[in-house]
Amino acid sequence: MSNGNAGKKGRHFGQLSTLANSTNILWHKCAVEKVDRQKLLDQKGCVIWITGLSGSGKSTVACALNQILHQRGKLSYVLDGDNLRHGLNKDLSFKAEDRAENIRRVGEVAKLFADAGVICIASLISPFKIDRDACRALLPDGDFIEVFMNVPLQICEERDPKGLYKLARAGKIKGFTGIDDPYEVPLNSEIVLKYGDPCSSPIEMAEKVVFYLEEKGYLQA
Repeated sequence: MSNGNAGKKGRHFGQLSTLANSTNILWHKCAVEKVDRQKLLDQKGCVIWITGLSGSGKSTVACALNQILHQRGKLSYVLDGDNLRHGLNKDLSFKAEDRAENIRRVGEVAKLFADAGVICIASLISPFKIDRDACRALLPDGDFIEVFMNVPLQICEERDPKGLYKLARAGKIKGFTGIDDPYEVPLNSEIVLKYGDPCSSPIEMAEKVVFYLEEKGYLQA
């Protein structure tokens, strides 16, 4: 049995798609561009990429952030890893190459949201640096904001909201991130949300991200 945490080292982001690059296509430009959409929304499009172990609180913080931005009149959208497997990525298994393709697709969709002027919040385990860096490379400098949920494995196991750690410890799930498969800790995240800090409720964590967006000028055109 495998799940969304299963993965292996040694593959490259560029090898994910089985479709060859087409040579007979041309980018079609339109009169209305990103800057125009940003002026309309009075905000700047970007991608907030929340990464961390299963049970670290990624989805909870993503939804809290989405709610705060909505209350402030800002347009945002959450791309949740589990939710996307009900539609966009429902054809993908949990094999290493399919998990990498899952992240590639989310990165491309997040890029489109940002280009539309939307603040896109992507919430995925995304355990490998090569995949996260490839998604970052899709966007202009500064528009990919990596948020690392720095929560100890022990705490994630205690929470175990889906019961997956228990299954992994029992050997019923193989290649589970944090148990028998690695999670490559981000070393240069724009934001680190650490468990145990005085302000570590989901709302308080989300507010730290909002403060960053304000400071960098993303909440105005």
